Amino acid sequence: MSQTIFTLKQRPDVPLEAEVLTPDVVASLSHGEVASLPLFMGKRQFRVDDFFEVNGSGTDNLVFHGDCGRVKWIGRAMSHGRITFSSHAGMHLGAYMKGGIIKVGGDASDWVGGEMSGGLIHIHGHAGGQTGAAYRGSMKGMKGGTILIEGSAGIELGMRMRRGLIAVRGPVRDFAGLQMKGGTILLMSGAEIRTGAWMVRGTIISLKPLKMMPTFSAGCVYNPNFLRLYTKSLAEHGFTTPVDAWHGVYRRYTGDTSVPGKGEILVWSGPAH
Repeated sequence: MSQTIFTLKQRPDVPLEAEVLTPDVVASLSHGEVASLPLFMGKRQFRVDDFFEVNGSGTDNLVFHGDCGRVKWIGRAMSHGRITFSSHAGMHLGAYMKGGIIKVGGDASDWVGGEMSGGLIHIHGHAGGQTGAAYRGSMKGMKGGTILIEGSAGIELGMRMRRGLIAVRGPVRDFAGLQMKGGTILLMSGAEIRTGAWMVRGTIISLKPLKMMPTFSAGCVYNPNFLRLYTKSLAEHGFTTPVDAWHGVYRRYTGDTSVPGKGEILVWSGPAH
């Protein structure tokens, strides 16, 4: 498979905006046109080849080498193709994404998959805050697609999300599922406090005990069969889950009654007897 390879020559001192680095833009361009695409550092405009060594002509398979932790907006609104990072990725990775695949070998910063509606983002390290969240002033967060995080995640995970799946292997900070309106969040190592605050709809699944807010009511204990479908889907993306968890029992909580909301939080209670 042909690739367009971007090797970072120097890590920018301040964040670099690179929303043109997406398969939708790069795929139809020659090598020279890719190298001359505009990047912005504040109000100053640069060329791609000021910061990256570019190998290959334009394709829909972009590969980034080097620490891109200060390079923002890569993959913005992409609808197809593939982006791969050998190391870290910066803020707003895959924002407004509609399709395609993004894989990050290291960590990612804040706002991964902000307001995305399709596609797959797989972070093999840690992610920052507001993953899959709505931007400030917007009432609609993630509307579809899948975000997988092998490490930890920051605050406001899935804020105002409506559809899609976010799965996190490591611990998650405060306000996971804040104002959630749909979709599914899987917390394999639990979360800190205020999980599901002002939740209207949707499902949060935790394989570790949670500190529940008093505005959530405890209900039945049961084994939700639909969770086995998630096991199969996640395994297809190389994201493994403990087998016991999908055959165990869960305590179901509903809320947030302060909204009032009809969301649910399922907390694993242990293997079925």
